[in-house]
Amino acid sequence: MQISENMAKKINEQIEAEFFSYWTYLAMAYKLHHMGFKGFAAWYEAQATEEMTHATKMAGYLVEVGAEVKLGTLKAPKSDYSSVQEIVKTALDHEKMITGRINDLIDVAQSENDRATENFLMWYIDEQVEEESTARQLLEMVELAKEKIQLLLLEGRIWRLRGGAGGEN
Repeated sequence: MQISENMAKKINEQIEAEFFSYWTYLAMAYKLHHMGFKGFAAWYEAQATEEMTHATKMAGYLVEVGAEVKLGTLKAPKSDYSSVQEIVKTALDHEKMITGRINDLIDVAQSENDRATENFLMWYIDEQVEEESTARQLLEMVELAKEKIQLLLLEGRIWRLRGGAGGEN
C-alpha cells in the first residue's frame, strides 16, 4: 500500500512533533530533578519515553507503507520553568496542541480517502484522550497544593494516574 507524498510529509512532521514532545518532557523532568521533585521528574521521564514510542510507531508505519522517514531538526525545548504548576500546565497545553495536530492528520487522511492511515491514526486519537485527561487530573491536583510539602506528598499519588508504577504506553 502506498500513501500520498502529502500524507507522508504530514506524518513526518508529526514524527518531529512527537520527538519534540520527548525532548520537552525530558527538559521538564530535568528541571523537576533540579527543583527537588524526584517523583514528578520520574513522571515526566516516563512521559518522555512514551512520546518517543509514539514517534517511532509513526516512523514504523511510514516504513511499512513504503514511504521515506525524514527526521527533522529539533529546536531546544523550554527549560526555564519557575514552578511545578507551570510545568504541569505547560504539559497539558502541549498535549492539547498534539491533539490538534493528530486531528489535522485525520482530516488529511479523510480528504485523501486514505483509510489505512486514518485507521492507523485512530490509536493516536484514543491515546490523546487519555493523555489530556491524565494531564488535566495532574494539574488539578497540583493546583490544590499550596505549599512545597503538599507537592511532595502528591508525588506518591501521581503514579496512580498512570495505572500503577510506570503505565503502559
